[in-house]
Amino acid sequence: MTTNRPFTFAISLSVLNHLGRSLYRSFATVLGEAISNSWDADARNVWIYVNRNKSSFWIKDDGIGMSTDDFQNKFLKIGYSKRKDGNTRSEKDRPFIGRKGIGKLALLSCAARISVISKIKGGSFIGGTIDNPSLDEAITDDLQPQEYPLVPVDETAFAKITAGLGHGTVIRFENLKEGVKRSFDFLTKIIALYFRFSLLDKSFKIFLNGDEITHKDLNDLAEKTEYLWRIGDYEDPYVAGLEKKFSKEEHRHEKRRITFTGVRGFIASVKLPRDLKIMTTDERVGIDLFVNGRLRERDILKHIPTARVVENYLYGQIHFDGLDDKDDRFTTSREGVVADDPKYETFLEKFRKTLLTIVEDWDVWRRKHRKDGDPENESISKTERASVGLYNAVAEGYEPPKGSKKADQVDAWVSGLSGDATYNFGSYAECFISENLVREYIQDQKIALSVEAQDEARKWKTSETDSKNRGNISIAIRRSGGDLSYLSMDGLANLVDKRDKNKEACLARDAAEFKPMRDAVAHTALLTDEAKKKLSTVRENIKGRVKTLLSPSK
Repeated sequence: MTTNRPFTFAISLSVLNHLGRSLYRSFATVLGEAISNSWDADARNVWIYVNRNKSSFWIKDDGIGMSTDDFQNKFLKIGYSKRKDGNTRSEKDRPFIGRKGIGKLALLSCAARISVISKIKGGSFIGGTIDNPSLDEAITDDLQPQEYPLVPVDETAFAKITAGLGHGTVIRFENLKEGVKRSFDFLTKIIALYFRFSLLDKSFKIFLNGDEITHKDLNDLAEKTEYLWRIGDYEDPYVAGLEKKFSKEEHRHEKRRITFTGVRGFIASVKLPRDLKIMTTDERVGIDLFVNGRLRERDILKHIPTARVVENYLYGQIHFDGLDDKDDRFTTSREGVVADDPKYETFLEKFRKTLLTIVEDWDVWRRKHRKDGDPENESISKTERASVGLYNAVAEGYEPPKGSKKADQVDAWVSGLSGDATYNFGSYAECFISENLVREYIQDQKIALSVEAQDEARKWKTSETDSKNRGNISIAIRRSGGDLSYLSMDGLANLVDKRDKNKEACLARDAAEFKPMRDAVAHTALLTDEAKKKLSTVRENIKGRVKTLLSPSK
């Protein structure tokens, strides 16, 4: 017979370990939990103080603070959510960032001792200290939560930092983990990159050791940025700064606005992949997803890789507030979105299409500005891309020093040659290969030179001798001094494939059409559009005939 005795859950203190100290990997996530709590508490200011020598740091805000009841029944109640009554916004109409009520446990993961004190308007400071070593003992002894009271706060340690604070919350972290201390060197950039709501909302400011964090703390990244894609109706002081910078150097930068319903943000690309690395760490700037201003997923490209080289150059911030609805889509660690979430997967599918547009833009813009593009973009041929790369490498040596009087004019001249140079380089390469292959074939087949070929070679030998005498040059110029090296395609073709030009298609006929434009290319002339069309056609004919010549049917 079943007993009617009521049963209840008993939560072990080990939960604090599993959901707090062991779950949170990123210091940015830990910092985000504290800053997000300040946002939800309607704070206007958050102050972060780092004490490297004493291995500690402080986070202070001027939010509404907590009463004794709030501290015990809300802050210390694991799983308490501000949204439990259907509330989604604060008294100042800010969208709540916190959701599950367990993010506060992240604070336990970065230091041995964490002290929290808080004060409501007109009240007194209340709070306590969580000592991780003693918590370990309590977990080992399998104590119940009510059997582990917090350690009283050392009020004297807070006296200086709480001076003048009428209401708000202060958190002190002591005996930091090594990974946290290493983060101090780039803490300014972490805050500027990952807590964008502090830069977008003028009513919320973050200070580090007394200095306000702004978009200007990302100036070094802005200086390395080449191209910009603004997504949706997005306003951001960092993006505005990029556009202002671009307007001063229009020939070096490109930008585009992309429509993405329900999504806003920006994506930008840097000059070199190493420009995305944060100082000397393994941290790398990527394309991050934000929901209601809170970082929710770092580097979302890992979910939709294109395997294109451009991914190594991109960074940005995508804001999709639509993910914050009645369904909780975020992982317990708050470091990502739940896998296989339908709404998130739909977003990623649409974002991938946007990304492919950016990939195409990037390749075009890079080539336009004399830089290597995407070798896997098949919109242009391999020959053309290689010619572009060669031109870019050579043109680099002709760029005038920045600030020189005619820098912009000379740069425009160099850029103006790009299209013609790309065409001519490829054409010359095909001339070079085709003609030398025919020479090799003639030697291999032991084909005797005609009287006309010998006369042509003799003419060019005489011309070369005269030129060398005028230039006071006594060294040999051609590797081979034989007559073949003095014949161009028209002379060579007559030796291997000479037929009645008026009746049959042959190499000699193509070579005759080829010669005027071939000579123009060899003399570095710029061809007309009509000449380019003609040369392109004849080049393909010659290439096909040479391949046939070298691969006779059995």
